[in-house]
Amino acid sequence: MRQVHHFIDGKAYPQDGGRKADIWNPSTGEVQAQVTLGDAALLDKAVASAKAVQPEWAATNPQKRARVMFRFKELIEANMQSLAELLASEHGKVVDDAKGDVQRGLEVIEYACGIPQVAKGEHTLGAGTGIDVYSMRQPIGIGAGITPFNFPAMIPMWMFGMATAAGNAFILKPSERDPSVPVRLAELFIEAGAPEGLLQVVHGDKEMVDAILDHPDIAGVSFVGSSDIAHYVYRRGADNGKRVQAMGGAKNHGIVMPDADLDQVVNDLAGAAFGSAGERCMALPVVVPVGEDTAERLKAKLIPAIEALRVGVSTDPDAHYGPVVTPEHKARVEKWIDTAEAEGAEVVIDGRGFSLQGHEQGFFVGPTLLDKVTTDMESYKEEIFGPVLQIVRAKDFEEAVRLPSEHQYGNGVAIFTRNGHAAREFAAKVNVGMVGVNVPIPVPVSYHTFGGWKRSAFGDTNQYGTEGLKFWTKVKTVTQRWPDGGGDGSNAFLIPTL
Repeated sequence: MRQVHHFIDGKAYPQDGGRKADIWNPSTGEVQAQVTLGDAALLDKAVASAKAVQPEWAATNPQKRARVMFRFKELIEANMQSLAELLASEHGKVVDDAKGDVQRGLEVIEYACGIPQVAKGEHTLGAGTGIDVYSMRQPIGIGAGITPFNFPAMIPMWMFGMATAAGNAFILKPSERDPSVPVRLAELFIEAGAPEGLLQVVHGDKEMVDAILDHPDIAGVSFVGSSDIAHYVYRRGADNGKRVQAMGGAKNHGIVMPDADLDQVVNDLAGAAFGSAGERCMALPVVVPVGEDTAERLKAKLIPAIEALRVGVSTDPDAHYGPVVTPEHKARVEKWIDTAEAEGAEVVIDGRGFSLQGHEQGFFVGPTLLDKVTTDMESYKEEIFGPVLQIVRAKDFEEAVRLPSEHQYGNGVAIFTRNGHAAREFAAKVNVGMVGVNVPIPVPVSYHTFGGWKRSAFGDTNQYGTEGLKFWTKVKTVTQRWPDGGGDGSNAFLIPTL
């Protein structure tokens, strides 16, 4: 059986005697590989290697670091197909979705290629008489990333791209469910010219997570996962003196105004709610039609569109989405449908018990549509993370704004309308971190920044863009004065008055 090893000091590192976890092929239901789960002693090896290489990398001028990023970008593009196929085989998303996963991470690498410009500090000439003030951004040292199963290429690149471009070494702990692509990315990064030990991959479960959060030489931790674990990571990391950004769960809403183009809305919802089997923190699992007439018209159009979705194996080029990642996750999603039905939701289209001919052991969940969902239902309050779309009806615009604003999660939200005033009011009033106007999945481009509010994010700094640079660097400010003439130096230690 294929073994997935750690990647330490520029090469595969098999840990003898380590615990192992199975890696499934979600399309067939078979175990296709195993990954070794590391411990604190293994993390120490990775940190020692990172400490050895980071100072010289930080001292490398930014344009040379940028050249590594440019070369890495070229290698990712050259290996796009093989990366996507490897990703799809372990995650279950179809190959086209897997390519999108890689591409969105690559866009942050492209932003990191501009690090000489992005990392420039500030300068004030003549802040006082003969006094100049300037600031510089310096790397924090060693950073770590703890990433989820649903985007095994994109989210690691969000993290290590900005961190290493800024001069840090980086230790990545990907999900043990689909760890092969993160290892391959690290191999390509070394091939691009990064020094061995700069980017390392350690596999593990909670034992490894705790070791990262407790390690005194790791200065910053970035996390993406469920909200309860995000809160745990944030608290434990902060208690240990680290800077932490921890992105949690989501329950994104799509508000449909009476004037919306319903054909476009249905087309957008088919991709946003069911693409990648709904296993996305920026999926759109709740649609909020405003007014009963809008709700009935939307429902009538949604039913045939959802029934037409093709569920297939990850290599099926005609499939709209593939299986979910593990048998446990399939059971969890179907349990949420059971819960919603017991709570009084109307199961309009039922995806439970879905079986794909020839792949009966695969982890497939059929597309599901639930209507008459209300805010007191647990199935509304919590993240389902599967191919399930819930209809929550709102009587007016004010209620439509209130629903996502009062939800415990505040990652993303969208409004569909032709009314510019309504869109502007909604964007200004809604208590959510990322807003789309006629855009169903409002993930910002790489030169902006990604981050939600409320229980969707813990910490004050977002992912990538200028916020990412701020997270992975610390600011040093220098106030300087150069006295005229030679002098005897007697005033060298006086604090100048600004």
